[in-house]
Amino acid sequence: AMTAWLATQRDWLHVERLPAYAPELNPIEQVWGNMKSTELANLCPDILDEVRIATETGLTRIGSNYDLCHSFLDHTGLPL
Repeated sequence: AMTAWLATQRDWLHVERLPAYAPELNPIEQVWGNMKSTELANLCPDILDEVRIATETGLTRIGSNYDLCHSFLDHTGLPL
């Protein structure tokens, strides 16, 4: 059904087939790697809430830095 629908959308939609598992093409892998090396590095929490706070801090830091976010997209090598 999806293939048939895609065939009707060829005038405006370009589909790229990606491998089933390709972490190097997934920018979120870069996000997690960045957080693991900063906010989550050597974290040994006593309670799960400490992990949540550290993760929120990391996501806020990354989300407020345009250049860092863009570098994660650039790392994939995919055209935007």
